[in-house]
Amino acid sequence: MLPIEALNSVYTGKQPAPLESIDFTPDLRLLALAPHPDDFDAIAITLRYFHENGNDIHLCVLSGGSKGVQDSYSRPPSWDHKTQLREQEQLNSCNFFGISPTRINFLRLPEANDGELAQDAANEDRVCRQISTISPDILFLPYGKDSNTGHQRTYNMAREAARKLGNPLLALYNQDIKTLAFRTDLYTGFNETKADWKRTLLRFHDTQQTRNMETRGHGLDERILRLNHTLAREHQLTTRYAETFQIELFYTGHS
Repeated sequence: MLPIEALNSVYTGKQPAPLESIDFTPDLRLLALAPHPDDFDAIAITLRYFHENGNDIHLCVLSGGSKGVQDSYSRPPSWDHKTQLREQEQLNSCNFFGISPTRINFLRLPEANDGELAQDAANEDRVCRQISTISPDILFLPYGKDSNTGHQRTYNMAREAARKLGNPLLALYNQDIKTLAFRTDLYTGFNETKADWKRTLLRFHDTQQTRNMETRGHGLDERILRLNHTLAREHQLTTRYAETFQIELFYTGHS
């Protein structure tokens, strides 16, 4: 069972609470709803905490993420080949993490003209069916106030699915590099040793590592860990890094 009283206390609090201060029991089922391959890895330390806690973790990647692969990296530079590359990277990452391929689902939802995940009735229905099939207690996903269109649309469709299903559900929105507004309710602090583990995990996404190196001068791993370092410093934590989350308790009527 979800620790509702503790979560309500955090939700209405003024200071963010450490994730480990909440008594999440091993029977809780988790679903990470990822707009693109590699979104799972952005919150890998938190998911590792639940994995070591004995929780059943599922990953659903909504789109192929082919827009994020440079033509020079993919031969041929087709949507299908780029999608295959990114999906294999995610499988390799999850294998390193310790998640069985049976817990990973690539939906390959149709994309809009902008190359991002389309938000339409058909895609909303598939997201709804995925959440219904897994029936998670906790849903991880990006927050909607974000400059990334895929993140926005995932947030919108997931909230609509939760409204339709009406099941008790805790949503934990993670703060991303492109998040525009955020309220930090929970955080997972971590040290340099765990940062090195996360760095290794992120480097399995070589299409993104290469693109970031060529366009930004640093890799995907450093880009995400710089954010984690900044968040820990902003919240004056004792740890060097932090992954941060905003809570939405669908079953309490909060929004």
